[in-house]
Amino acid sequence: MDPDYRPLSRRIAWLAADSDGNPVGSAFLRLNSRQEQAHLAEFELNVHPAERRRGIGTLLLDAVVSAAREHEVEALVADVNVDTDGDRFLEHHGFSIGLTLIYARLELTDAIADVPDVPGYRLVSWEGVVPDELVETFTAARTGMDDAPSGDLDLGPDVWDVERTRYAAHVIEQRGELLSVVTAVDSSGTIVGFTEVVVPGDGKGDGQHYGTAVLPGHRGRGLALWMKAEQIRRTRQRFPDLEGLLTDTVDTNAGMRRTNDRLGYRPQYRVNRRKLDL
Repeated sequence: MDPDYRPLSRRIAWLAADSDGNPVGSAFLRLNSRQEQAHLAEFELNVHPAERRRGIGTLLLDAVVSAAREHEVEALVADVNVDTDGDRFLEHHGFSIGLTLIYARLELTDAIADVPDVPGYRLVSWEGVVPDELVETFTAARTGMDDAPSGDLDLGPDVWDVERTRYAAHVIEQRGELLSVVTAVDSSGTIVGFTEVVVPGDGKGDGQHYGTAVLPGHRGRGLALWMKAEQIRRTRQRFPDLEGLLTDTVDTNAGMRRTNDRLGYRPQYRVNRRKLDL
């Protein structure tokens, strides 16, 4: 039984134990409930360092693969830091690299980059659940993520509706964290871009960027740079004890990487999203 229930997915859990009943490893397989993405499943696998190289990881992985096939999953996906034991373990078991993510961090004590306003647009911000009068246009703006680089992964359509938009914000609130959103609005009052940051409830440590996107017809004008610069300014003002902001970007997303570099984000480490076709 796994208590981490979500309306759009569910998890199957395994625990590996030695002959005395001591836990030595675990695995979690997350199955998508949405038909558009039911072909793809994510998993996590961990073995205690003292118990590795005894076949426990392989035992758990076999259970994950078997269950995925039983649920008609077509591809398994897992994130592992580049050039680590976990990375090599998955490579040994036939996992290829679907894409590579670059994780970068901004030190909030650094000066904010000087970014000009973009003529013809204004910025609108809020915290938590999107205001009712903006929920439709904000949900529609999420299609700006549809053509984000996905490497060799067939992610399928990621469909958002108003209910899911509100639910995502409520989940963050229930975790005791704070969602902060900055959007770009055109002259017609339509949201054409957004960027999101989630901050720990105590306002300390590091915040985490979630989605950032601009609709195709409004790209190339500096909106992502403008929104993220405003997000940094607001976050620093709202949470003076916060130390930094973290973001992850697909290594082939040259435009977003340039934006992050301009704002002062510095690469920290890389993660391979490995996949196994079933």
